[in-house]
Amino acid sequence: MNDARRIVRELGSVLVAYSGGVDSTLLLRLAMDELEDRAVAVLASSPAYPESEQSAARELAHGMGARLVEVATTEVELEAYARNNPDRCFHCKEELFDTLEPLRQELTLAHLAYGATADDAGDHRPGHASAVRRGVRFPLLEANWNKPSFACLSSRIPHGTPVTVAALRQIEAAEAAVKALGFGQVRVRHHGDVARIEVDREDIERLVAQREDVAAAVREAGYKFVSVDLEGYATGSLNRAWKPTSPRSS
Repeated sequence: MNDARRIVRELGSVLVAYSGGVDSTLLLRLAMDELEDRAVAVLASSPAYPESEQSAARELAHGMGARLVEVATTEVELEAYARNNPDRCFHCKEELFDTLEPLRQELTLAHLAYGATADDAGDHRPGHASAVRRGVRFPLLEANWNKPSFACLSSRIPHGTPVTVAALRQIEAAEAAVKALGFGQVRVRHHGDVARIEVDREDIERLVAQREDVAAAVREAGYKFVSVDLEGYATGSLNRAWKPTSPRSS
């Protein structure tokens, strides 16, 4: 953590891309500690992120005493994003950084940073490739910090299936309904009319025991069929169905 603090301190001033997740909150806290009023948080709103998450992020930032700016991004309107190919996250980050860079300049801050961690250097992280290409800083990754983070709702949709606002809202409603039944880690993978539910492995038995309530809640969100993934929650589970074929997908 001392390495991360040093890296942040050396930035001089920074605009932190903040989402309320573990990684971006940690980065914001470090920036506030080391840079004080030379650290500004920016929260991007988009249909790809649940309003409940954005509201919680807003409340957390205010509770921390952070200077918070909010912007709207429109990645879901981009054809390249909506096609939901494996490079979807690349186009998402391109839209985000296109929006944040002018704000950084307006606020006369030296750097734009986001909370990538060591985990983002592996698996399939085209969004991180966008950050690298643009010179965005990632102090936690630079310090080899590794913590799990929140993934946007579009990650619940298989590559090649178009991303729509309606599908994102359906996923958000279904996940909220399952969480309301007492489950913490929940992913609803969107397969058209079929919802494939992932929970932590230790919760699978309890989920199956509550199958009638779970099925009713998920159908209420608009799904016709409800299934449970017996392997449990796994980060990037939809990535199993494809292999990267381009530099942006590496």
